[in-house]
Amino acid sequence: MGGQEKEMTSGRPKLWNANYLKVWSINFMIHFAFTLIVPLLPLYLSETYAADKHTIGLCLAGYNIMAILIRPFSGYLVDNFPRKTILMTFSLIFALLFGGYVIAGSLLVFTIFRTLHGLPFGALTVSASTVAIDVLPSERRGEGIGYYGLSNNIATAIGPAFAIFLLQAFGGNFNVLFWLSIFTSLAGLALASFVKLERKETPRKRRVISLDRFFLVKGWREAVAILFIAFAHGILHTYVAIYGKEELGITTGTGLFFSLFAIGLIVSRLTGAHALRDNKVSRNAAMGLLVSLCGYLIFASLHNPVGYYSCAFIVGLGNGHMYPAFQTMFVNLAEHNQRGTANSSILTSWDTGVGLGILFGGIVAQFFGYHSAFWMAFLLDLVGVVCYFSFVRRHFETNKLR
Repeated sequence: MGGQEKEMTSGRPKLWNANYLKVWSINFMIHFAFTLIVPLLPLYLSETYAADKHTIGLCLAGYNIMAILIRPFSGYLVDNFPRKTILMTFSLIFALLFGGYVIAGSLLVFTIFRTLHGLPFGALTVSASTVAIDVLPSERRGEGIGYYGLSNNIATAIGPAFAIFLLQAFGGNFNVLFWLSIFTSLAGLALASFVKLERKETPRKRRVISLDRFFLVKGWREAVAILFIAFAHGILHTYVAIYGKEELGITTGTGLFFSLFAIGLIVSRLTGAHALRDNKVSRNAAMGLLVSLCGYLIFASLHNPVGYYSCAFIVGLGNGHMYPAFQTMFVNLAEHNQRGTANSSILTSWDTGVGLGILFGGIVAQFFGYHSAFWMAFLLDLVGVVCYFSFVRRHFETNKLR
C-alpha cells in the first residue's frame, strides 16, 4: 500500500507501518553519518590545520548558513513536486559530498566542501520529515513525530561514541569516519528507493508564489522562540568536546557526554509521545524548555565533570520534550498542503540559531573564554523560554487547526 497503512491496533491505525519504519531508518542513517563527525570537527580542524577557535567557528558556520538558505526552497519543492524524487536526489548529493573531506588538502578547500554540504542536508531533513508525516495516520501524527525523533536521538547516542572508538582504533585517522559516513549515507539512499508513497496530484494551476510558500508566516512567533533555543544548542554541542579536552582534561569522555544527552532525549521522547497523542502539546513544550534551561545553568555554573555530564542528560531530557512539541505546533498551524513548508520553517529557525551559536560562540570563546560562551548559551536559552511563555503558547492554542 501507499502512505498510510490502515491495519488497526487496539482500535487505532497502525503507527509502525512498513513505510514509516523505512523513513525512520533513513533518518537514522542521515543523522548517524552527520553525528559521526560533527562533534569532533573542532578537534580535527585544530589538530590538522592548526585553526584557532574563531577560525573554527567561521569554518563550521558555513554549513548551517547553506542549510538555512535551502530550507525554505526545500519546503516549496516537497509541497509541489514528487517527494520521493526530492528525497533520493538529495540523499545522493549528501553522500557524495562527504568525499570532499577526504580529498581536501587545505583549510580553505575543507571549508568549501563543508559549506556546500549544508545544502543537501537542509533539503534532505525537510523531505525525510515530510515523508514521515505523509505515511503516518493522522490520528497518531503527534505521537509519530515524537517517535520519529528517536532515530535522531539513537544516532546521536551511537555516533560520537563510535567515532571516538574508531579514532582510537585507527590511530586518529579521521578519514575512517568520513568513509563510514559515505557508506551510511548511500545505505540510506538505497532504502529510500523502497519507500512507497501514494501518488500526489500536482495541481495544474499552481498557487501564486508568495512568502507563505517558503516560510510558515503564521508560525513566526514559534520560530523566534526556537531560534534562541537553538542558539544555545549550537554553542554547547559545537564546543563541548574541545572545552572538555582543554579545560577539564576530558579526552575520552566526549562520547559519554553525547551518549548521556541521547539517553535523555530517548527517555523524554518515549514518555512524551503519549502526551503528544493526547494533544498536550503546549504542556510538553513548557516542561521541556524549563528542564533544558536548568541543564544550561548547571553547565555554565559548574566547571567540573559533574556539571559536564549532568548537563548532558538534563538538556537531552528537556530537548526530547521540547522539540517534537514545537514541530507538532508548526504542523498543526499549517494547512495540509503546507506540511513541507511547516517542516522547513522550524528547521530554518533551528539552523539559523545553531549557526549563530557556532559563529558567536567561537568569537566569545576566543576573546573571553569558554565559560563566557556557555553563560551566553544559558542567557539566550532563557530568552527563548520567556518568548514561549509570553506569547507563543497562547498563540498556538488560539490558532491551531487540529
